[in-house]
Amino acid sequence: MISEYDFSVASRFLKYVTVDTQSDPNADRFPSTEKQKDLSRILVDELRQMGVSDAHLDEHGYVYATIPGTTDKKVPVICFCSHVDTSPDCSGTGVKPIVHKNFDGKDIVLPDDPTQVISIRQHSYLKKRMGDDIITASGTTLLGADDKAGVAIIMDLAQYLVTHSEVKHGDIKILFTPDEEVGRGVEKVDLKKLGADFGYTLDGGKRGTYTDETFSANGVTVSFYGISAHPGYAKGKLVNAMKVAGTFLDLLPKDSFSPENTEDREGFVHPVQMEGTVEKAVVHFIIRDFDTSMLKLHEKRLEQFAKQATGRYDGSTYTFESREQYRNMKDVLKDYPQIGEYVKEAMKRSEVDFRQDSARGGTDGSRLSFMGLPCPDIFTGEMAFHSKQEYVSVQDMQKSVEVLVNLVQVWEEKGGLLPVV
Repeated sequence: MISEYDFSVASRFLKYVTVDTQSDPNADRFPSTEKQKDLSRILVDELRQMGVSDAHLDEHGYVYATIPGTTDKKVPVICFCSHVDTSPDCSGTGVKPIVHKNFDGKDIVLPDDPTQVISIRQHSYLKKRMGDDIITASGTTLLGADDKAGVAIIMDLAQYLVTHSEVKHGDIKILFTPDEEVGRGVEKVDLKKLGADFGYTLDGGKRGTYTDETFSANGVTVSFYGISAHPGYAKGKLVNAMKVAGTFLDLLPKDSFSPENTEDREGFVHPVQMEGTVEKAVVHFIIRDFDTSMLKLHEKRLEQFAKQATGRYDGSTYTFESREQYRNMKDVLKDYPQIGEYVKEAMKRSEVDFRQDSARGGTDGSRLSFMGLPCPDIFTGEMAFHSKQEYVSVQDMQKSVEVLVNLVQVWEEKGGLLPVV
């Protein structure tokens, strides 16, 4: 049935990416940028036009909506979630999407900056997308497939379900969040109002990927304190906090312990921002590992470097502050095997090869899982995110819609029942 459907996911996506929704990690408001609501309002209007009458945008920038069930069975309420914001790492202003029909494997040269070339040599996944229609930006901005591909997929799912009442499913909840890219995506979400039992984020990459494990994450701030003095009369008095911080950073291993030198299941410590004066210099870190217990060990090692650095500058001191950011969703999802088993069955019905994966990062689902809504991630096709070479396959997005249509039916058929093994 789904094969005969006139998908709207591509046209929706091409519209959504032109709306600037970049979030701001330095803002002290929520959402961090008001412009994120511009897309959220569009989504509410489109949902209401479909007949999803309770769709609304709250004061925090969340979109909530319900597609009523079509079954007499009592089945779990399932939520599908994506974020509307795009990464602060690359401009999202003035995105001009381009559809490259029937990709033939040749380099894609982005017209507004010909130095931006998307090639199979650097993007090996494109080899599997030969013949697909590939969407890119024009070369001066990111595309915004992360996560407007997910948004468009959920919206197309909604359209399919409201126009195909013969498809049996329980109540379906839709949640669109702001500020995921700055780590605050579910900070003010109202799970009681949402009313879902289980959830799935649509924020993954390659076709067939199902992600039920993420990094555990902490943030660390190391502050170094020096002694200020007039530079003309500073001998034996001045201690430059910026030099202490520089020594500290230089102590970090050059061939390990960092994102550029780790892969697979290896954790890392990563300086992401610094600022300073003679009297005080501050270095901000992110700490990541699949094994939550390793975070404290990474922090202990990092603090040893801080002690070594201050030990080389008499009169200098430091403070070390750690805060939890999110935890590995696997710690929650292992108790609900049916969540993944039903996705596997839905992918089988959609003729998609199921691939269980671990994400070297986090999603809204990481925090939602620990807030009481078990929430793994399903593929969208978004690739090379946070960069000017970001791209997505139209056919990947369509296949994700098909998987979701089958998934809601699997939940209705199974009734949410599967013994823990």
